[in-house]
Amino acid sequence: MINRHVKILDAITQRQKIEVSALAELLNVSKVTIRKDLAELEELGVLRREHGFAVAGPTDDIGRRMAYKYETKRRIAQAAARSVIDGETVLIESGSNCAFLAEELANNKRDVTIITNSSFIAHHIRHAPHIKIILLGGDYQTEAQVTVGPIVLKCAEEFFTDKLFIGADGFTEKFGFTGRDHIRAETVQGLAKQSRQVIVLTDSDKFSHQGVVRLVRTEDVSAVYTDDRIPPEVEAFLLQKQILVHKAPSETQDEPFNRTISSTS
Repeated sequence: MINRHVKILDAITQRQKIEVSALAELLNVSKVTIRKDLAELEELGVLRREHGFAVAGPTDDIGRRMAYKYETKRRIAQAAARSVIDGETVLIESGSNCAFLAEELANNKRDVTIITNSSFIAHHIRHAPHIKIILLGGDYQTEAQVTVGPIVLKCAEEFFTDKLFIGADGFTEKFGFTGRDHIRAETVQGLAKQSRQVIVLTDSDKFSHQGVVRLVRTEDVSAVYTDDRIPPEVEAFLLQKQILVHKAPSETQDEPFNRTISSTS
């Protein structure tokens, strides 16, 4: 059965703003049902509501990026979450795939401590009863809802973890994984010094893009979690560099939608 929430997210991603009545007609359900769906999705931070409309967030808004390729990103996060054991402390940087990962940990792990510079992530999993959240302070980027800069790194010096999970905006064989913001890139590089492993979570289309600044060198990455549409030549290159490549199935629209952070583990 085609999932209604996924179709709603697809429609908003394509059109940016759509009327409730148009969604009801598109999905062949009542306006009351659509309003209930939109309230649930707004609570999850993947869209916002205006009078009579559903609206995508700003370009750099994590909620908006979570709505794009939702199912693929959820599966990537599920695979990455299996690498985290109960009781572990992990660093999670900002980004849509990282937000899905934090949600998976909140739903399915016990006594995991998440250190993050993303206020979005901290807020997104705030009701999880078995997760401890440490939010790093710093200069605040309002659209991305993330802290950056030297204060973040000063705070991070107090911690050393086994794993740092990051997203990426692009990749090249020469420069490695890349981003769009040099201040955030410097923050990622500093956080990487506090972790034994750097693990990249990214959907496969990012391998066809190049950011303007390096996040991490390829040789500093231990594992990549992506989907099964990663270009074969990129996968071969990563494997040659002895990087573990985990490929989640690409998204389909026939699975049940379940995004509620549970009250039990």
